[in-house]
Amino acid sequence: MNTSVLGFGCWAVGGTWNDTEDQTSIRTMQTAVELGINFFDVAPVYGLGHAETLLGKALETTAREQVYIATKCGLVWNNPEKAVKNNLTKASIIEEVDQSLVRLQTDYIDLLQCHWPDPNTPLEETAEGLRAVVESGKVRHLGVSNFSLEMTQELMQHCELATYQGLYNLLEPNATHYHNIPLSYRSRDEIIPLCEKHDLKYLPYSPLMQGLLTGTFKPSGNFDEKDDRANNPKLNSPLLEQYLGCADELKAYAETAGMPLAHLAMGWLMAQDAVGPIITGAIRNGR
Repeated sequence: MNTSVLGFGCWAVGGTWNDTEDQTSIRTMQTAVELGINFFDVAPVYGLGHAETLLGKALETTAREQVYIATKCGLVWNNPEKAVKNNLTKASIIEEVDQSLVRLQTDYIDLLQCHWPDPNTPLEETAEGLRAVVESGKVRHLGVSNFSLEMTQELMQHCELATYQGLYNLLEPNATHYHNIPLSYRSRDEIIPLCEKHDLKYLPYSPLMQGLLTGTFKPSGNFDEKDDRANNPKLNSPLLEQYLGCADELKAYAETAGMPLAHLAMGWLMAQDAVGPIITGAIRNGR
């Protein structure tokens, strides 16, 4: 895939971050295409289908071959309570892909990623489902997200992987948890070497630590309790004070080089050969 260095992350446009508005989000994604961004990372669970639907609308006038769409599978809410549950069974993967294609208004997905591991489904069955959607022509490439090193290596024995997506930024190179969810991998120490060895691309999510590395965060009042970031303990007291202090030091360092903190954080990622499109989010186009 000949993708742009920066990708567009669609979590926020799903409507679960503050200050999102659908038409503004659509215009922002269209502006991204105009500016040369051709890689869009989304997931069915972002807004329970809403982010995929908006991305489909945003790209409906763009030639399909000009953009790469990466979505995910394995988190479903097909129950009366709409509670999100892990499901990487073969049947669920096939069903999710069909649903995503409708929402995205396309007949194929460039990259399908397993969003989170499913402890209740054998990897062999997950691999069967992944191979099935590739063989059907509905998916072109496969990847995983948030898998342990061991699980990734085992899955690679059953199907060909192109990418690994994980939490990775200047302040979290080897994070141990994400939104109170324990992480079974260490990006810099384990996964980056795996990607280098097997020619996978590492897709870093949260490259600006959900806004902290923009250099604009305050000690409080950055978002309200309805924003998904309210569930991130690193962005709330008392941990926020520690991370904010680190960000302030990095901001001062970036200023000595004549660049914003966000540029420093992105440049650090871009300089690493294993890193592929950086999953950067946006909800406004700034125009």
